Amino acid sequence: MSASPQAGEEGAALGARLRAGDRTAAPAALNLVENHRPSSRRDIAALLQAVSPAVLGGEAPGHIIGVTGPPGAGKSTLLSALVAAWRAQGRTVAVLAVDPSSRRSGGSLLGDRARIVFDPTDPGVFIRSTAAGERLGGLAPATRAAAQALSAAFDVVVVETVGVGQSETDVADTADTVAVVVQPGSGDALQFLKSGIMEIPDVLVVTKADLGDVAMRARRDLNAALRSVGSRDTRVVAVSSVSPIAGIDDLIDALDAHRATLDLTARRTRTRRSGALADFVAEHGERGLRGLGGRRAALRWLQTQDPGADVPTLVAALEAQVAA
Repeated sequence: MSASPQAGEEGAALGARLRAGDRTAAPAALNLVENHRPSSRRDIAALLQAVSPAVLGGEAPGHIIGVTGPPGAGKSTLLSALVAAWRAQGRTVAVLAVDPSSRRSGGSLLGDRARIVFDPTDPGVFIRSTAAGERLGGLAPATRAAAQALSAAFDVVVVETVGVGQSETDVADTADTVAVVVQPGSGDALQFLKSGIMEIPDVLVVTKADLGDVAMRARRDLNAALRSVGSRDTRVVAVSSVSPIAGIDDLIDALDAHRATLDLTARRTRTRRSGALADFVAEHGERGLRGLGGRRAALRWLQTQDPGADVPTLVAALEAQVAA
């Protein structure tokens, strides 16, 4: 009888494949990080360690882009156009489409993949729907882990969420660049200003530019709202994702320009630390957080840790800190 694989071997092997640019490992990697069995924890930790900055010799090269916005704003149609444009440029693309889970059943519609148009035979595109878990509109820990893992093998990794509840904050804590999608004529500009969402996007996208004046008015309103909160860096781009397609290249340029200005190491380090604290609280609750002295104290302590440490390593360090 052959010996059973040791805990962590599967995750380490998947991480090595992603690190080598083997995109066919993506489905198995997603299946692993979405596995909630305690026996999978070592494999998930091994996967993330295998694509960590310490092993890669720096941050993973993929550009993690968060795309969020209200239901009906046109995110799926926009992503169909973006995927086609990125592939025309020769970039590989992974899309994690996050569906809110039902509060009653815990189930998820998982329908975003069906709404995004792409060539299913293209090995340079990977699209997967994933459930938000218990946080309506938010991101499950598995989605954050998946984005980090896939950024080692894909040029672009998109995390797409419905802009309700927790999603805007969660996406801002996960992505390198955040694009908030706005539908013209919806009053979203004023609503965003009232709710403080204007502080989150790196790029604002007005869809349905083919509507003409109403779309241009939304663009002007958003620029005025940004000025009112003192934001000078956020770009507003109007796009039409239906024939005639327009503005997609401008949007890609805006996303790339933001990435070029980033201190990527600092942003990713902050992302891993906030993700580790979120995972720790999900596991140990407010009692565990109190054991660390509260959220601010925990974040200050995390700042003393290795900037290249992966999330499971940081979670283990938090647990050891509480136990000490």
